[in-house]
Amino acid sequence: MITALGKWILKLLLTGMGLVETIIQAFRNLFLSFKQGRRPIMAVLRKQIYFTGLESLKVIVIISVTIGIVIITQIISLVGANETLTGRVLVWVIIRELGPVLTAIIIIARSGTAIATELGYMKINNEIESIESLGIPADRYLIMPRIIGVTTSVVILTIYFEIAAILGGFIVAAIGWHVPFDKFAQSIFSILTIKELGMSFIKSLFFGLFLSAACCRHGLGVGKSATQIPQAATKGVMQSLFLVFVLDGVITLISLL
Repeated sequence: MITALGKWILKLLLTGMGLVETIIQAFRNLFLSFKQGRRPIMAVLRKQIYFTGLESLKVIVIISVTIGIVIITQIISLVGANETLTGRVLVWVIIRELGPVLTAIIIIARSGTAIATELGYMKINNEIESIESLGIPADRYLIMPRIIGVTTSVVILTIYFEIAAILGGFIVAAIGWHVPFDKFAQSIFSILTIKELGMSFIKSLFFGLFLSAACCRHGLGVGKSATQIPQAATKGVMQSLFLVFVLDGVITLISLL
């Protein structure tokens, strides 16, 4: 049992190192793209941001408003119409945890599977080899735009999620319990510090980087059989979810030290 645990930990560390290497290489390629091949690479990057960000915005807003309504209802049912406590709990729950985590989960379900599947099909159809035969670095043209595009989208969508959730909670509190806007806003801004916003930004940044890198690596890991594509997509999604929860716990723990 100890041997199996050791092998699992070693495998986990090697996987983490591989993901970090992929992320670092993506940033290197980002700077190199400004010198050569900027226009086609930026086109791929814009498409990724459009698919991951803009097309997910409606789903993000609907879910966030619903989450805000549910949370505010539960808070008021427990503590009553206490504007100060209601605003603080809403910030603690939405800004610190649910905003970054739920946004990342939605992106994994929507874009993570698509990235792994797309790269998998390109691999078995020899499209990646064709791109490299033309002198185009595949990691700069295929991997970097997806990692940067997904990460940018996760960070921006997290902001939209948090704003929509808080507004949804306020609307319900104002209509159902006649909570004044000024008191509600005051309770939120009294607890909404740079540390809270920084925590949300760091989580969404790391979530975006690691989930996109994981899905890209699993997509490129497909062999010559089409049956491996859904397996790669599933593994990419499961590893991304695992990374999101691990990173969430690690970042939260570090912030408390």
